[in-house]
Amino acid sequence: MFIIVPLFIVLLLKIGDIWIFANMSWWWIIGAAFAAFVWFEILERMLGLDKRKDHAHFEKIQKERVKRTFDKNNKRR
Repeated sequence: MFIIVPLFIVLLLKIGDIWIFANMSWWWIIGAAFAAFVWFEILERMLGLDKRKDHAHFEKIQKERVKRTFDKNNKRR
């Protein structure tokens, strides 16, 4: 997301011919889009960041489920 949001803003400024972005080359936008593609499709997978986010989410769900189960068992006693 740290690449996509500024890329989108710069793209809108370029299309709208606003300020210094009107004279900016399209290659900067294409290069930033390529960098975003490389990051999200190649580097993130190589570094395991996509799986790490999934694992953290499922661990949180599992801990909540365990906590609820033990809380129910303690209330029955």
